[in-house]
Parts: sequence; structure tokens; C-alpha cells
Amino acid sequence: MDYPDFVARFYDLVYDQMRTEHDKDYYLQKIAQTKGAVLEIGTGTGRFFSEALKRGADIYGIDISEHMLSVLRQKIDSREHHRVSLQSAVDFSFNRKFELILAPFRVLSHLLEPEEQLRALNCIAGHLTGTGRFIFDVFIPDPGMIAQGLDKAVDFEGEYAPGKMLKRSVSMTADIVSQISDITMRFDWDENDRVMTEEWHFKFRYYFRYELEHLIRLSDLQAVKISGDFNEGPLEAGSRELLVECQKK
Repeated sequence: MDYPDFVARFYDLVYDQMRTEHDKDYYLQKIAQTKGAVLEIGTGTGRFFSEALKRGADIYGIDISEHMLSVLRQKIDSREHHRVSLQSAVDFSFNRKFELILAPFRVLSHLLEPEEQLRALNCIAGHLTGTGRFIFDVFIPDPGMIAQGLDKAVDFEGEYAPGKMLKRSVSMTADIVSQISDITMRFDWDENDRVMTEEWHFKFRYYFRYELEHLIRLSDLQAVKISGDFNEGPLEAGSRELLVECQKK
């Protein structure tokens, strides 16, 4: 699934405000603690990648969106462009193995069918060293939101440049049988003395805990830690994150 150019353009602005305080320090710390090569799946615009590279990490990244990778390449030295490539989580290929593989910020939710989920997990297992770890996160589904959906809920509004406003709103309906949400994100922004409007439609998979644990058991990985937040606290009733650390079987 390619991200449209307007999504890539505003991605950092939106998620620096909405997401960075929750997960960035956690993933950068995991990368810094790793003695060996790191792979980030779904590197996007480089919210983690560019900072980790500046700090000296031996990090590589893949994404399926050329628009997102184009933004990332602008952040890093051209001599480091070989570190990022247009590849899918399902069938990526490197001639090396990694001590740490990350799939942050709901990457696995873009994989809609169990077959491609398993293919991705096995591909990841095949690229881990014997002591390597795979860490990913997904959100914990909210039954009320699944039932009610969302209708043009504004989740970001602010300046993207001096005097120029951006507003993002989200609509969502969920299929409780397939566990797939149909999502529309609408972007309205000021440009050239007019309001520009674009919409992005995509599907997103939500997982429940034991379903995810069974999926991992079917793969060449095994879960070694499951947490409910980015402090690696316990998974409990009030948790909003499902953070999983795996190793090869």
C-alpha cells in the first residue's frame, strides 16, 4: 500500500505531535542497545531511522511507499541512501542477518490476511541472527469504537507553515468478522490562497492478544515478552498498546 504524496508531506508534522512522546525514546533506546545491524520495517519518513543513523547505528530500512522513502532520503546524507530500499514486509530480502528487527507503529496492521502475516513473520525469522530479536507493536482494539465507528473525527489541527493551517479528520467503519477497518483520512490545508482537500482510503487490520500469540506460534518465531506500554509494563485492562518481543525458535 503506497502512501499518497500529501500524506508523506504532512506525516512528520502530524505524528511528531500525536505519537513521538509515546514510542520514539523506546525504539531509539532499543536500537542504541543493539550490538550489530538493525532493520526497521516500515521506516516511512524516518521518524526513528534518521535519528538512529545520526547517533551511529548500523541501521537499514524498508518501506513499500516511495513517497515516504523520498521524504526520508532528504533527511539523510546521500552516501547513506543505500541503507533504505523499497521492499515489502512479506518478502524482503537481504544478504545479511540482523541482531534487531523492528516493525513499529502498527506495521503489521497493514497485512490484512493471515497468509501474508505468516509470510512476513517467517521472512523476519529468516533474517535474524541466532541471538536476534524482533520487536513490534499493534494497538489494542476498542470494542466501543469498533461498534460505533468514527465520522470525520478531527485528530490534528495546526499550522504546517507560518499562517498556513492543516486539519486532518478520520472516518472509520469496522467489519467485526474480518477484523478489518475501512479508514478514510481527510486532509484540508491552506495553499496558494485556497483550501486544498485530499482523501486517503485504506484498510487496517486489528488483532486481539491470543489471536496474535497463536499466529506467532505458527511461525518460525516465539514470543519472549508481551507488554502493555512502551515502559514494558504489564498488559492489563487499561493498556492501549500491545508490544511484542520475539526470537527465532
